[in-house]
Amino acid sequence: MASPWILLEKDVFNPQNERLLEIVHVWKTGKKRKNSILCVAVAAWRPMQLFLEKVKKADRGDQYKMTDRWPLKDLKLVDGKNVNQECLEFELQFDKVYKWTAVSADEKNAFIRCLWKLNPRYLSSSIAFVSIPSCMLEGKQSLQEVGNASAEAGDQAEHSAYQEMTPKETADMLKLMEEYEPIVNNSMAFAEKLSKDLQVLDEANLQAIISSEKQVTLLMGSIDEALAEVAKVEETLQVYDELLGSVKQQMDHIQQGNSLLHQIDSNHEKLMSEILFLTSNLDLSKKHRQALSRGDLSSPSKVKACIAAAEALSSCMNVQIQPGYRKLQAIAEQLIMFETLKQNFENSFISHITSIFELQGNGQVPARMQQASKLISSTHGPYHDDLLPYTPLMAWLKSANPILFHDLPKVYAWNLSRLYEREIKAFFELARMLLLGRTKDCFQEGLDKQVACGSRQHTQFCLADSGEGEEDELDRGNVVKMLEQVLRELQPLCTAEQRFIEKFFMLSQDAADPEGLGLPATSKGGKDVAFPEKSHWPKTKTELEEQPTQLLSEIFSSLEPELRGFIDTCNKVQQFSCLQVLVTLNDYMFEMQGSSAATSSSFLNMGLSNILLLAKNNFNKCICVLCKEIEEAKVPSRAKGGILPFVSRFEEFVNFSEDVFRWAQRRGELDKAHTKLVGSVFSSINSLASANLKVNTDMVMMENFHHIHCFLYQKKIQCLESKRREAKQRYREHLERYVTKYLGQPLEKLNHFFEGVKARVAQGVKEEEVSFQLAYSKQELRKVIEKYPGKEVKRALDTLYRKIHKYLSPEENLLPVVWRAMEQEFIRQYQEFENLIQRCYPGSGITMDFTVEDLLNYFISITQSSM
Repeated sequence: MASPWILLEKDVFNPQNERLLEIVHVWKTGKKRKNSILCVAVAAWRPMQLFLEKVKKADRGDQYKMTDRWPLKDLKLVDGKNVNQECLEFELQFDKVYKWTAVSADEKNAFIRCLWKLNPRYLSSSIAFVSIPSCMLEGKQSLQEVGNASAEAGDQAEHSAYQEMTPKETADMLKLMEEYEPIVNNSMAFAEKLSKDLQVLDEANLQAIISSEKQVTLLMGSIDEALAEVAKVEETLQVYDELLGSVKQQMDHIQQGNSLLHQIDSNHEKLMSEILFLTSNLDLSKKHRQALSRGDLSSPSKVKACIAAAEALSSCMNVQIQPGYRKLQAIAEQLIMFETLKQNFENSFISHITSIFELQGNGQVPARMQQASKLISSTHGPYHDDLLPYTPLMAWLKSANPILFHDLPKVYAWNLSRLYEREIKAFFELARMLLLGRTKDCFQEGLDKQVACGSRQHTQFCLADSGEGEEDELDRGNVVKMLEQVLRELQPLCTAEQRFIEKFFMLSQDAADPEGLGLPATSKGGKDVAFPEKSHWPKTKTELEEQPTQLLSEIFSSLEPELRGFIDTCNKVQQFSCLQVLVTLNDYMFEMQGSSAATSSSFLNMGLSNILLLAKNNFNKCICVLCKEIEEAKVPSRAKGGILPFVSRFEEFVNFSEDVFRWAQRRGELDKAHTKLVGSVFSSINSLASANLKVNTDMVMMENFHHIHCFLYQKKIQCLESKRREAKQRYREHLERYVTKYLGQPLEKLNHFFEGVKARVAQGVKEEEVSFQLAYSKQELRKVIEKYPGKEVKRALDTLYRKIHKYLSPEENLLPVVWRAMEQEFIRQYQEFENLIQRCYPGSGITMDFTVEDLLNYFISITQSSM
């Protein structure tokens, strides 16, 4: 971890181009301990300045920040508070006294010593030091500290009186003992020898000391002379230091004077720059003032002059100036003049543009729209061309006074809506006349007659039948063509108006950008110019889309009701015109979404979406009415069968709808309608089982299900494939029931007899014992068989064939199919009877009067005779 000294230099002093000299960790005396650091620093610039700075750690992290700062030249007194004993407290006196407590005595002493050294050199000894030992200032130890050091040295010497010999001393001792080895054995003699040698050495040392005493005396004299010379040098240096100190003060005063002169020059340059900026940017030429005062917009040249004047005024009023400048009389008068010119021109421009809106709103429907031979919508290009030159002024007004600008689109919409209401009404009236192919009088007569149409079946189609007996039968495709032409004429009308209001009233993204308004982006002085009122600019994409849509809704307030009325007229042209309307609107919307016109006519898309919902609702209502009609259809009790009316109605609808939807982009609604209708048709056919018809119900259901199956197979409609298979299954079921029911009539008694035989066998009677039953004896079987000779069977089959031929409808051509099914069923029954005779009446020799070959000949002859 880095030391505090390094962190302080990195975070605080290096960024300020300062050098750190000393630090001390302290807290305020007598208050809650909150550590901070007092730092002595010197600035790197000239003249040199010393500062005392208070630094503490930031709330988060290890970074330091400076909280207080004092110039050291303002420091008057340093109180150490430790004359007799060590103390951590000290005081620094600037304008007021600051009391501090140091963390350690060493840091405190080093901090005060640094101030003491800087005082004579850089501060002219202006700082007074009190209650501070001189030894601490000079970096020396006190007497107590010296005594403590001597005591410690004595203890150390006492402990080190006996020391271990060095290897050299050990070697000399061993050498000496080897030399005096004989004497060593006699310790007393050896000790005496050593004592004598020691005395000789002491005498030699004393003589040497006595001989060198004179040299020592000479050395001490030389040292005294050197000390005297050093004292003289120090006095000389002190004098030079005092002289240099006065020179330094003078140089500092000169440096400060130069700094003040430089600051005066810099302030003068800034003042001139500000004056030039204000005079150049707050000056509006006389020509522009006259153009704004008159507010004359009667000609294109005058409009251009007003635009230039408004731009210049906007540039002047949008200059960013200091708040204090507005208190200057000249600037205040200039701003008041700008505001007066702005308000006067705003009133003139709003009055002029409003009069143009009113003039356009009172315009008449163009004469070319009255031509009954061709449907043409009106164009407002000339109106837009008259207003587009005022677009820069609209942008200026929107920036200068958004409150006044906010009402202008509403005024424009209110005036133009009256003109569009007249034009749209005439447009759709002409479209209705061309759709019905009649004059205006005949059209009104047809509308009156439609109220009197009371038939439930043709409630919504009576307009097409109101001209009975006339030759104006409408073409089926006329509805599609006319509706497409109406939509094609409406699209450029709505698109042009939407593009105009987006450009004129700045409602699009590009127009809403201040840089695209034609207003100046910079002032004359080159400084940035900001638009002060920007809260009114639309910011989000949703706002930019909602504003023109809401405005267009007010302008074209009559468009949707008239279009709804025209759609109702189209629905009444013929029976299923609602399908044509739905397909046309669907395809048109699909084409618009895939083209570039989708984004430029969002209002028309929204309006047509509502009309498309109306068309879907009309289509659903038509389907519901048709389903209800099918479900409530009643077949007369005297009906001879054949294809039911509601089946034909369903077939007619499917043919028409498939023709209309042949090239449609979407057919989801049609598939749902087909599924719903075919369900109603099946339900109505099933309800015939409970109807009291004179003809066979199975025959009628068989024919209709067969007809539906063949029709759906021919159309190959994907969503009705399951219904087609169901119709085929139901047809086969009713065919089997019909054949089974009618085959009982030619051999009725024989059928009853063998049904009884099968019942006895089912009850548990053995087959060979059935002949012993009285009612089913051999004699009874012979009596029943005698009643059905071959000729009688042929006659009965011939009668059955004629009856089937009478009631089956020739359109379906089911007679060969039914007759073939009856032939197979009759042969099956014959074989079943023969089998029962062989099993239940074995050896009786009883046989029927005809064979299978005879039956085949009967059927062939009957078929050939009827051809």
